[in-house]
Amino acid sequence: MKSITIKGSERESVGKVSTKALRNAGAVPCVLYGGNQAVHFSADAAAFKNLVYTPNAHTVVIELGKGKSFNAILQDIQVHPVSDKILHIDFFQLFDDKEITMEVPVKIVGTSKGVLAGGVLRLNTRKLKVKALPKNLPDFVEADITPLEMGNKLYVTKVGTPDYKVMHPDNTVVAQVRISRAAMKAAQEAAKAAKAPAKGKKK
Repeated sequence: MKSITIKGSERESVGKVSTKALRNAGAVPCVLYGGNQAVHFSADAAAFKNLVYTPNAHTVVIELGKGKSFNAILQDIQVHPVSDKILHIDFFQLFDDKEITMEVPVKIVGTSKGVLAGGVLRLNTRKLKVKALPKNLPDFVEADITPLEMGNKLYVTKVGTPDYKVMHPDNTVVAQVRISRAAMKAAQEAAKAAKAPAKGKKK
């Protein structure tokens, strides 16, 4: 998985006054969990642009100076309800020998037979939770829709690799090809046309 580096500095004070001062100065207060003790730090708001405002998943390298560096993932984020300004971010520390669970986007590949026949592709799940060692975390889960006929569904059991485990029930639908109105109308008209000769012979 691709990684983003966040350069920040440790916080000496974590009270409301200092937190407000940080935000007024254009910085974001953050906390890193998962280690022996929580690490409080801050970084410039612009540093989080490529991490927060993107559909992609990333791991993070947090550099706090004096040789302190941590590998982590974004765990939780608080934003202002009106301005969408980032108010606070929680990170979770990564360790090479410990599996981690995180959400990664689904990437559709292939061309569905059902879509070529007039069906409509629907992506039911845009992100999936996966569990893996940090080195095996994927940038995305690849979903091959090539075999899908009209009305078929692609279940979560058909995606993923041995490097990671998809943390969803087996009946979770990733994508499906629905019958379009045009295709349905054509099928109905074909059915009527097929019945018409039979009625004529009966008369």
